[in-house]
Amino acid sequence: MSIWSAEIKELERLNASLVGQVHLLEKEMGLLLRTEDENVAMLYSRRCLEVIVTDLCETELKRPRKTEPLKGIIDKLNKEEKVPSYIITSMHGLNSLSTYGAHPKDFDPDQVKPALSNLAIIMKWYLVKKGIGLSAKPSDEEETLIGTRKAKSDIAKLEKSIAVLPFINDSPDQENTYFINGVMEEILNNLQRIKDLRVISRTSAEKYRGQNKSISEIAEELGVNYIVEGSGQKYGNVLRLRTQLIMAEHESHLWGESFQQKITDAEDIFNIQIKIAESIANELKTVISPEEKRVIEKVPTKDLGAYEEFLKGRFYLYKFTTNDFEIAIKYFESAIAKDPQYAPAYSGIAFSWLALVQMGFKSPEEAGPVIQENLMKALEIDSENAEVQYTLAGISTWALWDWRGGEEAFKKTLSINPNHSEAHAYYSHFLLIVGRPQEEVIKEIETALKLDPLNPLILSLCAVSYLILKKLGESIKLFNDALEMDPDYNFALSNIGEAFYLSGRVEEALEKYKAYFSVMKLFDVVEATERGIKEGGNEKAFVYIAEALERQYKASYWVPAEIAWRFVQAGDKNKALDWLEVGYEKRDQNMPYLCWPIFDPLRDEPRFQEIVRKMGLPYQ
Repeated sequence: MSIWSAEIKELERLNASLVGQVHLLEKEMGLLLRTEDENVAMLYSRRCLEVIVTDLCETELKRPRKTEPLKGIIDKLNKEEKVPSYIITSMHGLNSLSTYGAHPKDFDPDQVKPALSNLAIIMKWYLVKKGIGLSAKPSDEEETLIGTRKAKSDIAKLEKSIAVLPFINDSPDQENTYFINGVMEEILNNLQRIKDLRVISRTSAEKYRGQNKSISEIAEELGVNYIVEGSGQKYGNVLRLRTQLIMAEHESHLWGESFQQKITDAEDIFNIQIKIAESIANELKTVISPEEKRVIEKVPTKDLGAYEEFLKGRFYLYKFTTNDFEIAIKYFESAIAKDPQYAPAYSGIAFSWLALVQMGFKSPEEAGPVIQENLMKALEIDSENAEVQYTLAGISTWALWDWRGGEEAFKKTLSINPNHSEAHAYYSHFLLIVGRPQEEVIKEIETALKLDPLNPLILSLCAVSYLILKKLGESIKLFNDALEMDPDYNFALSNIGEAFYLSGRVEEALEKYKAYFSVMKLFDVVEATERGIKEGGNEKAFVYIAEALERQYKASYWVPAEIAWRFVQAGDKNKALDWLEVGYEKRDQNMPYLCWPIFDPLRDEPRFQEIVRKMGLPYQ
């Protein structure tokens, strides 16, 4: 910024006079004064000019601006002699130069200086015309005061936070729900890629499907300032779509558009979705970087049939049950059969198999080759896809124990999609696994919860992080919040049991374990738990649970790391270590959680330390 620092200082002086006088201009000036990016400086210079010219149109020409270009209004102000000719010259100069920010392209950074100089000339004249006294050149103390005022203005500024509510399917055929959902989700995904926006995740917004709550109520519960609503119809190969952007506080309509499009290939749909996302971002005066624009406008497939099969696969994937994962895989495979270059479909298969292993439904030996093959194909086709990188992060961390590769993939995922709540939540786990400071972990937890506050998975993942940090009160609260949304949510049931156990609330822990085993249809483990309590109290119950899970492993499969921690609870360190060694040999995807507090009694054991060493983990 050094080449235009003098111009910025002059604008800071003018802005000091502006504070509390013309709110919209003050807001745009504040954004301009904070940026160090040449394109962005040009963009906000133009927005300042737009505020001034729009005001002059209303006060001097006595009519609203509507959609008339700035140049036309400036010419009319000149023709009717409402503005001095030297100011007209500066307005035209700034309007011409600032297009380099509105439509980013190559330009000389030296061009920022005349743009800012022209803005300063216009601002001085405009402030005098409005009867606003100009501040003298600020002293060092006054510059500090200006900074304070700017900080207060920042706090008051409306955050660009947005939720996309579930679109209504107006089609006579309800089978098209998956298609309308897919259109909504792609618009959401495009908005999530813009770093200047905070976008609530799909799962939290889904809670409002079919609800009659007001826009302001929904926005307050989700913690956002803007809401996107939409509805769609699909008749054969014709798509009709209506979307609107609403400011929540006053429930005022900011933007809306209707589309009717004959769909000949998937690119037709993607183009509509891209246009909607970019229109919303533009209405919120959000800067889309050239890189973000490139990612948003990438079309993953032109095959309409492949796209529709992928949407069906994603529809079932989000249900998160064994049967639905298997249905999702079939749809993803069908999408690939129609378009072998469809990267997200390969990623969907890899992610589905990874989830089946993590939940104990498939063994690593069976799943490993399938996961690896599909992930490598997805990366080969499109390594810049956020979901592909997210899947790579999960597989590198929990399947391959490749800590460097896992971190690189997490960081790349979040650079492509900074609003990816699951990536933030799982990254908090990664940071715990590799022994990072608590502050880094909590930052990721708080971000995930802010992006997806009504998602039982996110609540439970963050609760696990708090559990590992031994913040058991926070952990139990989040697990209870998840179970209030879904009383049978197995991930929360299992892990709230651990939080109760570590808190010394053993009876409550056993009740949650029984509920968990029931949901997982491990009825012999439920019976063993009850028999243990009856025959020898809580200690015997843990022995029987561990032995029952051993039998389950031999009969089909169960997670070795979980069997190990059940033997820790049963007081049998040797058996626990035996099962951790099995977990290491079988590459159990839960083995990275050796930071789990349940394993504290084993930390000084040489066998435990050897496993940690071989896995390349820091001793916790």
